[in-house]
Amino acid sequence: MADMEEMKRGGSSVVASQILPPRPPPEGRSGVWRWARRNLFGSPTQVLLTLFGLWLLYAIVPPLVSFFLTDAVWKGENRTACLPAVDGENVGACWPFIRAKFDQLIYGFYPAGERWRVDVVYGLGAVLLVPLMVPRLPGKAVNALLFFGAFPVVAFVLLTGGHLRLAPFLGELLPGTGFWGDAAFCALGALAIVALLRRHDRSRALRRAVLALVLIGLVLAAVTVDFGLARVETRLWGGLLVTLVITVVGVTVSLPFGILLALGRRSSLPLVRICAVTFIEFWRGVPVITVLFFATYMLPLFLPGDLSVDALLRALIGVALFASAYMAEVVRGGLQAIPKGQFEGAQALGLKPALTMRLVVLPQALRIVIPGIANTFIGLFKDTTLVMIVAIFDLLGALRAALTDPNWATPTTLFTGFGFAGLVYFAFSFGMSRYSMALERHLNQKERA
Repeated sequence: MADMEEMKRGGSSVVASQILPPRPPPEGRSGVWRWARRNLFGSPTQVLLTLFGLWLLYAIVPPLVSFFLTDAVWKGENRTACLPAVDGENVGACWPFIRAKFDQLIYGFYPAGERWRVDVVYGLGAVLLVPLMVPRLPGKAVNALLFFGAFPVVAFVLLTGGHLRLAPFLGELLPGTGFWGDAAFCALGALAIVALLRRHDRSRALRRAVLALVLIGLVLAAVTVDFGLARVETRLWGGLLVTLVITVVGVTVSLPFGILLALGRRSSLPLVRICAVTFIEFWRGVPVITVLFFATYMLPLFLPGDLSVDALLRALIGVALFASAYMAEVVRGGLQAIPKGQFEGAQALGLKPALTMRLVVLPQALRIVIPGIANTFIGLFKDTTLVMIVAIFDLLGALRAALTDPNWATPTTLFTGFGFAGLVYFAFSFGMSRYSMALERHLNQKERA
């Protein structure tokens, strides 16, 4: 109190001598006008950019709406429906062309009588993927096991017909008691390895061994058992089917393999680190077109004379390895963003390095790089169009093949086809982008809670 009185006498009082008048309430942040004033007209630069954006929308949107909707042709059986009746008449998109070629754009040249198998794969994939993408639904472990373990085998059997007749060839590679006996021997070896690695937890080792046996049995059944389905060569695949197959395989392989490469690049073992760095830098330094050309035309030259690998399988391997290298760098960026205190805290709790990485560091790193992972997946989905260069007809390749039909040769057919393909690619890419944003918000809310 004495100090306070002394400060008052010195003229530097910290206590107000009178009651201050009430201040006006803060401006509201809700409402359309408040949002527009804050985001669109907050400064002269924002005003100019807003006006430029409005002009750009005025210049682009009305012509697109006119071409694809207002002036579009919706009914017809051939090109005459999409030709102008008189000279100078504006004719928009030729949607009968899309309807006539829709099956080719979705299935490629897949036999018409067997397309139900593709529909079953589409439906089964959607049924398993949607619950896996909803965070609040239970049973994620079983759902993930079905989607990443059983679904690829079932899809392989349905799309190809199974029964690859590889038993004699594999029997030569595994001589002894025959193919099935050698397969059983490999399964028992896998069981023993898992048990040795998990000596401290016998129940978990047993479960993993049973799971390994089930997966091995499914794979063996897929390549040897005759399910009575007609064989469909991959050269007949095309359209959206090939696009989704390449994307799903690339995504499924690149994420776990990219994580392993990122961990290997940060490993303290020189040999592991050198191998990971060499792999990543090699694949990141080679254009994807070069990878596809090498996998399609050069790789068969290095294989033995009696051994051949399917063209689509070669492209799948090349795309998966290419995407894994980029995914590794994305994950490595997330690992480097984790502060050192997280490692020290885990060590203080007595966690081993492997558990520290699996339980503490890696989940945080993956949450940080969700936008980068989504960007890599979207880029992979769009890069599937490059397989057309090596004579694999994806959605864009099937479209180019459909455009060669003289029965639909009109001035607007080309723009209609590419507009439809653009809408398909935009729908998938936009969906992946929005889901990644929703997942990021969900994880951030869970962390704050």
